[in-house]
Amino acid sequence: MPEPVTYAYAVARAAPGLTSALAGLTGVAGASVRTVSSDGDDGVVLAVSSVPAADFEESGLRRHLEDLDWLEAVARAHHSVVEAVAAHTAVLPLRLATVYLDDTRARDVLRAEGRLFAERLAYLADQVEWGVKIYVEATAPATPDPAPATDLTPGRAYLNTRRRQRSDREAVYDTAQQAADRLQEVAHAYASERVGHRTQTGALADSSGENVLNDSFLIPRDRGEAFRAEAARAAQGLPGIRVEVTGPWAPYSFAMPEDPADAAARGAAP
Repeated sequence: MPEPVTYAYAVARAAPGLTSALAGLTGVAGASVRTVSSDGDDGVVLAVSSVPAADFEESGLRRHLEDLDWLEAVARAHHSVVEAVAAHTAVLPLRLATVYLDDTRARDVLRAEGRLFAERLAYLADQVEWGVKIYVEATAPATPDPAPATDLTPGRAYLNTRRRQRSDREAVYDTAQQAADRLQEVAHAYASERVGHRTQTGALADSSGENVLNDSFLIPRDRGEAFRAEAARAAQGLPGIRVEVTGPWAPYSFAMPEDPADAAARGAAP
């Protein structure tokens, strides 16, 4: 049987009591969570577990990617460990299924990137992530149906109805843009960074309506509730528009600085 591999959840700032706080915590595959240190003076550690190599080597992982139940279990366990570490110290959450051959390889990464990790952890120490989604709800047409014209052929009547529906749809998207503009103002007032994600569709769209904006915001911890309240008001008075605010979370979307060229390409703000 092959030796287990080292599954990494997050890079974290070393903190008194962190090791004891993680004692008894289980993560992916029910494995115990521990820390790996670089033994340097950068003050960073990795939160890790030992997991079966067969599940996380290339072929095994490719097979599991088609198993939604397995993926959900791994994601939940990964998130629970990250949040447990974040409750005690600053963290840089790692991507799902980040694995190393063994603890020695994981330690090598800490030694090579320790200074970069330490700088980012210092920056994120008192900041958390909030998510904001804007939805266009399925609502009644914005314009009332006129009395049917008796002199229209069925074809013309159909075209008139389609034209009115298209006009209603354009109007609700214009309204959604108003909500997005309001959110932009809130971001300028509160957010250190902002990252846009793909809007969610299909099984990922765990809510009613059409998701038209899906962004994450890095917010100072002590301003989080004020941000939540302001962001939630972005749809106030806008019929057919709903705003969903979630958080606070560990800064998953901000673990590493965004490439300035990527930010400029998508017009990132604040």
